[in-house]
Amino acid sequence: MLSAYPELVEFLPCQSPEAWVNWAIKNPSLLLNDHAHCEKKAASTAMNLMYRYVDRDNLLHKMSRLAREELLHFEQVHKLMRSRGIAYEHLSASRYADGMRKHIRTHEPARLVDTLIVGAFVEARSCERFAALAPHLDDELSKFYVSLLKSEARHFEDYLTLAQEYAGEPIDERIAFFREVEHKLIVEPDVAFRVHSGPPSQG
Repeated sequence: MLSAYPELVEFLPCQSPEAWVNWAIKNPSLLLNDHAHCEKKAASTAMNLMYRYVDRDNLLHKMSRLAREELLHFEQVHKLMRSRGIAYEHLSASRYADGMRKHIRTHEPARLVDTLIVGAFVEARSCERFAALAPHLDDELSKFYVSLLKSEARHFEDYLTLAQEYAGEPIDERIAFFREVEHKLIVEPDVAFRVHSGPPSQG
């Protein structure tokens, strides 16, 4: 399913653990709830970048489009939840985002570049997870997750392209650094299921 996006597959350090996929299948309500939160957070991230970097023309263009798409995805997930009688509730954040963002440098343009690289990993991982889940879900959800792959892959490309544009130097080493961080976050066990959590802890 991800064969159309070889750069995305190569970018990620690993596939989602099978134990995580099985965990997701057993928690469809929690999956949709956290997915809705993820889409809303993704739109917020894009908007925050637009407010912070008003002089970056290409960023403004790409992030404006991305924010609109993420909010549309939120609306679609929320509609699915309502049709299934699933309440939209507050959830604690997974350790994934914080685990990535705590390594973002604080001086510019390094801060911007790292933020964009982290964004690329978030979008790439979302795309990979939707592809991993789609074959195991009911027909409605499966079609929905397959429909998201193209836009999630494009969001990954947008973030990575912007990171390369604004770095002014090669970013291979920073990508490799965050790839190692992401790998640990994906394979190490988690107590609570989330869209970006690791596999379930055995207690």
